[in-house]
Amino acid sequence: MTQEFQEKCLKSDQKFKESLAKRPERKQEFATISGLPVKRVYWPWETPDFDLEKDLGVPGAYPFTRGVQPNMYRGRFWTMRQYAGFGSAEETNARFKYLIEQGQTGLSVAFDLPTQIGYNSDHELAAGEVGKVGVAIDTVEDLKLLFNGIDLGVVSTSMTINSPAAILLAMYIVTAEEQGSDVTKIRGTIQNDILKEYPARGTYIFPPRPSMRIITDIFAFCNQNLPQWNTISISGYHIREAGSTAVQEVAFTLANGIAYVEAAIKAGLNVDAFAERLSFFFNAHQDFLEEIAKYRAARRMWARIMKERFGATNPRAMMLRFHTQTAGCTLTAQQPENNVVRVAYQALSAALGGTQSLHTNSRDEAYALPSQESVQIALRTQQIVAYETGVADTVDPLAGSYYVEALTNEIERLAFNYIKKIDEMGGAVKAVECGFIEQEIQDSAYAYQKAFESGENVIVGVNRFQTETAAPKGLLKVDPKVREMQIARLGKIYAERDSTAVQQVLDKLRKAAQGNDNLMPLILDAVRKRCSLGEICDVLRGVFGEYLHASQC
Repeated sequence: MTQEFQEKCLKSDQKFKESLAKRPERKQEFATISGLPVKRVYWPWETPDFDLEKDLGVPGAYPFTRGVQPNMYRGRFWTMRQYAGFGSAEETNARFKYLIEQGQTGLSVAFDLPTQIGYNSDHELAAGEVGKVGVAIDTVEDLKLLFNGIDLGVVSTSMTINSPAAILLAMYIVTAEEQGSDVTKIRGTIQNDILKEYPARGTYIFPPRPSMRIITDIFAFCNQNLPQWNTISISGYHIREAGSTAVQEVAFTLANGIAYVEAAIKAGLNVDAFAERLSFFFNAHQDFLEEIAKYRAARRMWARIMKERFGATNPRAMMLRFHTQTAGCTLTAQQPENNVVRVAYQALSAALGGTQSLHTNSRDEAYALPSQESVQIALRTQQIVAYETGVADTVDPLAGSYYVEALTNEIERLAFNYIKKIDEMGGAVKAVECGFIEQEIQDSAYAYQKAFESGENVIVGVNRFQTETAAPKGLLKVDPKVREMQIARLGKIYAERDSTAVQQVLDKLRKAAQGNDNLMPLILDAVRKRCSLGEICDVLRGVFGEYLHASQC
């Protein structure tokens, strides 16, 4: 760049000032949704420390800013993994088969609230919730029905389950075994990220420290027995849905990741082995360019953390591979057809940011679980981005954009500042126990809500451009009789199983939980004996206790 051109660029600022008298800008200050200042124009000399080799690199190589594969989507598209689950296992199985017929390339299971917090459908606290926000799973027989006619040796499955993740993984293994699949070749992911549950989502059972023990038991078991299984999906999605900024989403997610890696190393696991199977889960929010920069920053940060902090030498152990879901919190009940447009832009940002798999939300989810027609539109949105827009034909298309690179750097800088603060507190577990992360999210959510209410942040159809809108037709309704069916099914299993063997395996699990043995083999044995999810969780509740949400500082 010549000195003459730089001077010409700087002189343009004077012309800009002259133009303001004729055409004032829309705002006094511009910022991203997360509050990061946005300049009028960006110049190459404004990132003087930016090093092409150190900070950008090449696709498929450290620090992976440009993506984790050398050719990204030129080889194959991201996995199109629509999140689905409602009512009974049979109903969700039918939805899975429909999505596969429509071109979906991976399954993603939503579980109902009782399943997520470790209660059977016959528990008194499950009344009114069975099958409502996901599928009801009480025993392995339910999971076998869920995947009836679907070959687990072929399909890749993601399960959004956290506190009882070990139990659902065991059920998946037994289902694969009884299908005749080679268990060592099954592929998929359990979310298994308990640390984000305490400040952001709420489906926890046990306190943080015993929960971390279960997670490292899963790491060790899968390292030996399920070489293609992703043992955790470290989730920023729910942190963002709870109201965090993009910077906080990256910082708190990676801080949680650091805590899991530290716990695994302390348990004696080799970082270059287990870290290959770590995966991440991010939100695709509404600020298009900020989201793209966020994914690039997170990828680069994780590579540096794994290499510099933990001494990883295996490149695959440094890769941040991630799933993305479009932002449910941006969907509006007002003018729900607008949600189709929102989701399309969010999906496009995920593709431009280099996601490995993607779920696109449906237009009617502000009202109910999505209808079949809405799910098809959501899946078609992904397919249009992949096949028609051309963005998948080159790697990291926005690399070199002065704004995108500056924003990537700024998100990285601010996120590392948060991680430093969390380190000084004693790590992510301590930050959760002290309520620090929750308070930061709440403060950001409050600021966002104030900006919306003042009109500073515009949501089309909600605080501007309103029209009267009728509720969409054909909304999905879950039959309340699902609970009765589940209770009857449980009764049949209780009557037919070997009750002596059940009691014996539960006693062994209790003893192991009181000691230091890996719990996964015993949970697997309990599932094979047809122990229910609630029974297994009750044993662990008896040993570990239940988490009471209060500051422990």
